[in-house]
Amino acid sequence: MLSPTLPDGEDVALRIRGLVTGFGDQLLHKGLDLDVRRGEVLGLVGGSGSGKSVLLRAIIGLQPVRAGHVEIFGQNALDPDPVLRRALRRQWGVLFQDGALFSGLTVSENIQVPMREYLRLPESIMAALSTARLRQVGLPPDACPKYPSELSGGMRKRAGLARALALDPPLLFLDEPTAGLDPISAAAFDTLVRLLADTLGLTLFLITHDLDTLVSICDRVAVLGEGRVLACGTVDELRRFNHPWVQQYFGGPRGRAAIGKQA
Repeated sequence: MLSPTLPDGEDVALRIRGLVTGFGDQLLHKGLDLDVRRGEVLGLVGGSGSGKSVLLRAIIGLQPVRAGHVEIFGQNALDPDPVLRRALRRQWGVLFQDGALFSGLTVSENIQVPMREYLRLPESIMAALSTARLRQVGLPPDACPKYPSELSGGMRKRAGLARALALDPPLLFLDEPTAGLDPISAAAFDTLVRLLADTLGLTLFLITHDLDTLVSICDRVAVLGEGRVLACGTVDELRRFNHPWVQQYFGGPRGRAAIGKQA
C-alpha cells in the first residue's frame, strides 16, 4: 500500500489530516491525508479538476478549509491567531504559475516585496539581496531593472523563484513550474530546482503535469483523485499501483518515454 502518510518518527515538514474543502454543495477534498518529509521533493499529480491548486491554496491559507488539520514544521497552519499565522508564513515561499509577478514593479522590486512585508532593511541591503537571489536562480544582475513584460517565460519563472526564496524559507510550493516552457528551458528549470533543493536543504511541494519533472527530480509523487490522495510513492512504485488513472498516466506512451529517458 502506497500510503500518503508516513510512519511515526519520520521528520515531517508538512502534515495534512482529514482535509475537507469545497465550493457550495460540492466537496472537492473529502478527508484528505498527506505527509511530506523534511528535505524531500514531492510532486503532486491528478486529473483536471481533481483539486491540485486548491489543495496548495488551502495549505497556505488562500482557500477556506471546512474541516481538517494542516501542520507545517509542527505548527498549526490554520491557527486563527493572525500573529501566529503571519510568523509561520515566513517559513515558506510560493512560485505561482507563470511567476505571478507584479507587472508594475521591476524584477528587483518584485523580489523585495516579501522583504518589505517581513523585514526592516535599508534600501541598499534589499537591492543587494535581490541581486543575489537573481544570481542564485541563474539570472544576470541586468535583469533587476527590467519589468516582467520584458522577460521571456523562462526568465519570469526564475524571477518568481527568486522572490519565493527572498526570505530564505525552508519550504517551497511550486505550482506548475515548467508549464509553458519549451523542453530545453523546462529541463534547465528542473535542474535548477533540484540543485537548490539539494544545496539549500529545501523541502519542495510541487504540482506538475510534466512527466519529465516527476521522473528527474521528485523523490516521491502523490496522486490526487476521488477527493483524496490515492497513493504516494516513487515513480517506479506508482507504475505498479493498480488504479486505472495511475496506470494510464505512468504506463501510457508519454510516461514510458519519460521513464525511458532516465533509464
